[in-house]
Amino acid sequence: MNDPSMILMVGDLTYANQYLTTGGKGASCYSCQFPDAPIRETFQPRWDGWGRFMEPLISRVPMMVIEGNHEIEPQAVGLTFQSYLTRYSVPSKDSGSNSNLYYSFNAGGIHFIMLGAYVDYNQTSAQYSSLQHDLEKVDRGLTPWLVAAWHSPWYNSYSSHYQEFECMSQEMEEMLYTYRVDIVFSGHVHAYERMNRVYNYTLDPCGPVYITVGDGGNIEKVDADHADDPGKCPSPGDNSPEFGGVCHMNFSSGPAKGKFCWDRQPEWSAYRESSFGHGILEMVNSTHALWTWHRNQDIYRENSHGDQIYIIRQPQTCSVDSKTG
Repeated sequence: MNDPSMILMVGDLTYANQYLTTGGKGASCYSCQFPDAPIRETFQPRWDGWGRFMEPLISRVPMMVIEGNHEIEPQAVGLTFQSYLTRYSVPSKDSGSNSNLYYSFNAGGIHFIMLGAYVDYNQTSAQYSSLQHDLEKVDRGLTPWLVAAWHSPWYNSYSSHYQEFECMSQEMEEMLYTYRVDIVFSGHVHAYERMNRVYNYTLDPCGPVYITVGDGGNIEKVDADHADDPGKCPSPGDNSPEFGGVCHMNFSSGPAKGKFCWDRQPEWSAYRESSFGHGILEMVNSTHALWTWHRNQDIYRENSHGDQIYIIRQPQTCSVDSKTG
């Protein structure tokens, strides 16, 4: 397959809402020090500095972005995402979306769906309707691969952000499964984790492969604790999202039945590691893709990588017409 090079960013672009507020001697972020402030000022030079830093690369390689929690930046009269929306242009109108906060596009043999986790995603929302219309129009003959991305992961076994976006999952997961999304990329958790194919917390050969690759590095350090580690299970009151409410739940079946956290690495979690790194997705053909995750330190070792698998589509078994869920 002819697959052009491209960078996929799933939020936390500049951390412009986290900066030292008192000459290096105060809180690490404005919103940490003043959580009830009606206006959380942001540091625009950090946006611009990051843009200049990235310019040599993104002037040659297209970069497709989707917003995360650090891009919300609430301002006066309810304005949000203004710095983000001002700096990044995405093909929302071309894809039929009425918002730059969610959209879709084609690249090579892939149809990419970029979803907004911090704008209304309920089944009565414009975003949900836009997603449904978009999926109905996908031509798997033209773009056999269907890949989705948003900032905060639905499947996550780390203590950090554990079950934080159950509300979004409960609204949208069934639709993504029904239309046979192949791969989902998220960030937010500052570590790496790849899931087995899963739907509704149950192993399913037709479910997506969820991959959390939020390990680019930042002032908040790497996430190392797992929710199944002794004493590391968060309380149901923890991990409240900046948007969308809380839908934490206990598991209703399987080894974690009746529990909020597993007592071992969940069966849907295939590989996880608390290292900074990045991933590369190579589309080999219409049914095989090679996913490789590299630790940052792998750059010093020839032909070395942290995690590598072939992701295989089964269009005959898992076509939209043969859906079972």
